[in-house]
Amino acid sequence: MKTSLPLLCFAIALSGGCATITSNEMQTVTLTTRDQNGDVVENAKCELKNDKGSWNAKSPGNVMVRRSAEDLSVECQKDGMSAGFLRAISRSAGGMWGNIILGGGIGAIIDHNKGTGYDYPNDLPLRMGESVTIDRRDEKSPAKDNGTQANARPGYPY
Repeated sequence: MKTSLPLLCFAIALSGGCATITSNEMQTVTLTTRDQNGDVVENAKCELKNDKGSWNAKSPGNVMVRRSAEDLSVECQKDGMSAGFLRAISRSAGGMWGNIILGGGIGAIIDHNKGTGYDYPNDLPLRMGESVTIDRRDEKSPAKDNGTQANARPGYPY
């Protein structure tokens, strides 16, 4: 019994909260574009990018991006309109904290390098002609402003 207790503790520490096991390197985000009046803009050509790659899409739509500790930048263009810019803040996922607390940090290093320990906001509401920064923490707020998050912060600090 005494020899199996350390082995059991070791096994629990290795499996506890590992985002590599519970999460995928990819995340599907929903991209929408609106004009200055809040009307939906269709078929805007968008590029989403972070340090793990870049993805092209047309809005509105779902885009699968690779997770990263780095923020996700989005630029959308449509003829006759000013370009829109969005920065989506990357935040640590719950599995990352489980690795730090239970796993001694080795799993957290793996999750950090693979990107599986991070999440972006699920919804990317871009406004043409504007630059905004959105944060997943703001998604908990039920208030929405005509398709954009109520707590979106203006600015283009790439």
